[in-house]
Amino acid sequence: MFCNQCEQAAKGKGCTAVGVCGKQPEVSDLQDLLEYALKGLSLCAVEGRKAGIIDKEVNVFTSKALFSTLTNVNFDSENFVTLVKKCAGLTNRLKEQVRAAGGKIDLLPAPASFEPETTFDGLLKQGKAFAAALDKGVDPDILSLQQILLYGLKGVAAYADHAQILGQEDDAVYAFMHEALAAMAQQDLDLNGWVGLVLKCGEVNLRAMELLDAANTGKYGHPVPTSVPLGAKKGKAILVSGHDLRDLEAILQQSEGKGIYVYTHGEMLPCHAYPELKKYPHFYGHYGTAWQNQHKEFAKFPGAIVMTTNCLQKPQDSYKDNIFTCGLVGWPGIPHISEGNFAPVIERALSLPGFPEDVQNKTVMTGFARNAVMGVAGAVIEAVKNKAIRHFFLVAGCDGAKPGRNYYTEFVEKVPEDCVVLTLACGKFRFFDKELGNIGGIPRLLDIGQCNDSYSAIQIALALSKAFNVGVNELPLSLVLSWYEQKAVAILLTLLYLGIRDIRIGPSLPAFITPNVLDVLVKNFNLMPISTPDADLKAILG
Repeated sequence: MFCNQCEQAAKGKGCTAVGVCGKQPEVSDLQDLLEYALKGLSLCAVEGRKAGIIDKEVNVFTSKALFSTLTNVNFDSENFVTLVKKCAGLTNRLKEQVRAAGGKIDLLPAPASFEPETTFDGLLKQGKAFAAALDKGVDPDILSLQQILLYGLKGVAAYADHAQILGQEDDAVYAFMHEALAAMAQQDLDLNGWVGLVLKCGEVNLRAMELLDAANTGKYGHPVPTSVPLGAKKGKAILVSGHDLRDLEAILQQSEGKGIYVYTHGEMLPCHAYPELKKYPHFYGHYGTAWQNQHKEFAKFPGAIVMTTNCLQKPQDSYKDNIFTCGLVGWPGIPHISEGNFAPVIERALSLPGFPEDVQNKTVMTGFARNAVMGVAGAVIEAVKNKAIRHFFLVAGCDGAKPGRNYYTEFVEKVPEDCVVLTLACGKFRFFDKELGNIGGIPRLLDIGQCNDSYSAIQIALALSKAFNVGVNELPLSLVLSWYEQKAVAILLTLLYLGIRDIRIGPSLPAFITPNVLDVLVKNFNLMPISTPDADLKAILG
């Protein structure tokens, strides 16, 4: 195996024996094979569109299959066997459709003719062979750009899948996935061509995030500022971690009236701010953080735990019997909920002790998405004009287990009292419960939401730039980002597509970026690694 797609890549280069995340070699090899098969499917889809053939099943499958290869989503090798075989079947079906429509389908590159072996060992051999051939003879800088593009595509696929589940999709997003994957199979672009595709990935990701925003707010209403308890209520309990709002809604509906309280974990915290979710009286509070103490938190939780699409390392034996997966999440030996039937989860929750008594703890605020922030835009703008607010910091992104992420906690703690911190994604759990006070009634710590809500942060920045009649880069706004997996790559590409400069990123730079590609990013966007909180604050504020 070789995997370098996440921030924790072994030795800053890549995992070769077993993933730092716990991914086994056979899963990695099968993911590589699936990506190869998807390139073949995409070649046919591109030719299909030329002939007027657009297959919805192919579109949805492409995004789901790509999403399943994202870091810490699926560790079940048998699931990837199924996906590889389905991909080959869809490719053959699409070939016949395109051929019947008069399309050119018979002289495509090798991935379009891929046929999977019938045995598990045969598939593993194919995966290893195709992965080993990927970088042979390819210029390292072009290979770097191809990897940036592939990992960005995985982030786009995640957002597109979340949106599609709630009925929002755009063929232009699927068309770009196919265009980009097909380009990787054809290998006929020069350096500038790959740079163009990478930036286009950022543009398409903006559209995917817009679709997801429309899906979430259309179904559940615009988030409103909401105080969320970090304690617990006496009684049976279900903990929901991940990102998927529809799964949470189904759990709330099916557990209503059964004496069970439903808690969020990790990036599900912002769900408490959606009007159509917060209306459930047994939707109580938030439990735990995201990454730092996840295994300990899950081991202590006295109820059933549901993992929706999420970043979690392999479950440990201490809580394995109480955990369920749904959506694209999969681990060997862990029960998977299908067709939205959470009865096994409810049954397990009722069999467990739950919380023996009420637990009092502090509360945190969430729900400061674009609608809420722009609702008080007048006060924000006035505070900036009056110099009550000197600067805004967007401290956002992924969390992870590797040392160095305490930088973000320290940074927020040291932000001056006349500055506001906006945050989103699981990185905020390093500091989400800090009491920073307010400026003229405006909280100094504003939780915008999930990583899926990055669209909100972008819209807030664009609205402020219009209000002050300056470009986004001229705003008193600095972006200090943490990254871990591929959704973060997609978001960064969107920011670069929008021309946003001076972004600080950490805790380390991606292993898949060569010095030459990094030099391009530095020269064109002044992208820079984090240093120390004191040095970075001084550089930003003077």
